[in-house]
Amino acid sequence: MRSEGQVRFIKISSKLQMVAASVAVVATSAWLGSMGYMAIDQYMQQANKQHLLEREAEVATASSRIEAYRENVDEVAETLERRQDFLEEMSRALPDDVKSEADTVSDSSTEAAELVDKISASIPEAAALAKIEARQIALAERMTRFADQRARRAEAAIRELGLNPRAMLADAQTAQGGPFISAGDVDPRFERLGLSLARMRALEDGLRAIPQVSPTKGPMVSSSYGYRRDPFTGAGAMHSGLDFKGPTGSPIYAAAAGRVSFVGTKSGYGKVVEVDHGNGLMTRYAHMSAFGARVGQAVEAGTRIGAIGSTGRSTGPHLHFEVRINNRAVDPRPFLETAPDVLEKVRRAGRARTAAER
Repeated sequence: MRSEGQVRFIKISSKLQMVAASVAVVATSAWLGSMGYMAIDQYMQQANKQHLLEREAEVATASSRIEAYRENVDEVAETLERRQDFLEEMSRALPDDVKSEADTVSDSSTEAAELVDKISASIPEAAALAKIEARQIALAERMTRFADQRARRAEAAIRELGLNPRAMLADAQTAQGGPFISAGDVDPRFERLGLSLARMRALEDGLRAIPQVSPTKGPMVSSSYGYRRDPFTGAGAMHSGLDFKGPTGSPIYAAAAGRVSFVGTKSGYGKVVEVDHGNGLMTRYAHMSAFGARVGQAVEAGTRIGAIGSTGRSTGPHLHFEVRINNRAVDPRPFLETAPDVLEKVRRAGRARTAAER
């Protein structure tokens, strides 16, 4: 060490050096271990989330709930109030048929009834709160079962149409956000309810986004998907969609729910409207004479988005209709022919179950 023209030396013994090196190795190993643990822990948390829908929720024992009531009735009341706010907020986002199911819930399970009796006997002033909790748990379980059944029907329909429901769920998870509404300090049944409802919503939204209605009123297809003789050159060429013949100005409709992603002109296609349906699914409507939609507009199946024309590389007025998955053209015919029957079967199953429950 050099200071004010003087040089001083500090000697470190071999033993001390070995101790310092050992400490450094241990610290480095501990750091690497903690990083590895955090990575494994994060992975396990995600895996547990995925498996939460497939396992039974862990239920607090009657003795632990009674102890919670005994320690602080006011705190339990606040927890129940937060839980009620959570359920009411969630109910506002549900379809009408789920709300009607929820209205029929008035009793809890046998376990919850026994718990109410025990709490009423032990802490009479908490009896009313125990009854509220029992009703909330019964409501959550009923809504969870209903959401799971709807999700299973939607998943089966998506598979029947040749698509991957897991891809739709993954796509839905990449665009999430909003205010945090906690269910309070409650058992996992309420977390499972939220996940079941989110899964149901994602699958049913994905089902709505599958091409399912004819893009024109006229059923006449003048040219099919696949290889054909090119009308201009006479040589064999790939035709990446379906052509629907019709008079100029006839309406063109969105084949499924989605959001308009492009309105403009493309080489060969003429005037084009494209609709993004999510999950890598897109429909293209070409050779239009006029536009009837704007970029960013949300559309439903059957929304008018333009008019038939003969712009671009076209021999006469018609609609060129494409279905693309991850920008790869696929045959639109199976969707248009199969999807209406599949969706109607899903709707009939839902109506039949609702009528049977009532």
